[in-house]
Amino acid sequence: MSAYFRARVFTIAILLLVFPRGALAQSVVGILGITSEIAPIEKRLQNSREVTIRGYVFRVGTLNGRQVVVGRSGAGKVNAAIITTVLIGEFNPSAIVFSGTAGAIDPTLYPGDVVIGTTVAQHDAGVQTSDGIRRRGLRNAVTGNLDPLLVPVPETLLAVARRSAEGLRLSSIRTRDGEDRRPRIVEGVIVTGDVFLSDATSRGVLRSTLGAAAVEMEGAAVVQTCRQFRVSCLVVRSITDRADGEAEGSYEKYVAAASENAATLVAAIVGRLDVEAR
Repeated sequence: MSAYFRARVFTIAILLLVFPRGALAQSVVGILGITSEIAPIEKRLQNSREVTIRGYVFRVGTLNGRQVVVGRSGAGKVNAAIITTVLIGEFNPSAIVFSGTAGAIDPTLYPGDVVIGTTVAQHDAGVQTSDGIRRRGLRNAVTGNLDPLLVPVPETLLAVARRSAEGLRLSSIRTRDGEDRRPRIVEGVIVTGDVFLSDATSRGVLRSTLGAAAVEMEGAAVVQTCRQFRVSCLVVRSITDRADGEAEGSYEKYVAAASENAATLVAAIVGRLDVEAR
């Protein structure tokens, strides 16, 4: 028996043990995030077990009555694409939601605010010239065509996210002035690149050229992978910093609270999600 076949048998056995009898007739929802940022989702799981596939850690269980598989990603687009591919190949999810944090590009956003990604884009993909980067989508290896630079979220997922956000209360965030602020849930363009952005000038460029609301390092890669395998995908991010010179310190200060707020919305979405919609 090959190692791959043994791994597949083990995965199926775990699913049968974790999910109630008859539940596997329903579809599984995948949830991904950076290890530290996905922890609030893992803590919400019921009847969960850990599964390791090719070195990647997943937790299978239930969340708000839904069967879910939660995967831990490394930082950056390659790591995100790998874990997404493994999750799709091993668990065949009907949809994937990426939960985590981001830097604010929209100047009206503050730590703890949550952004539902209506559109995603890779801000570091294109042609680098002496005048800067000329952004464009990447060529699809299957079709040979250029994929779009700006990729919209499926309307079915967006509709569920909007309904889930209605009346949802997020945890308050203590501001620098010492006041407790109630974060907002907004919609916007989320851009992805293999750098942790901490430069106000670059932030302004992303705002003016892509209309970005938030910047992070994984979301668009997850969406591209899901599009290739025909799996619906949504990116949800909570703000930790303003993507400026103070971004690293602000990230460390707010990452736990922001991850919790993102997880609150993602859990609500999963509870409402029509897992049959792709």
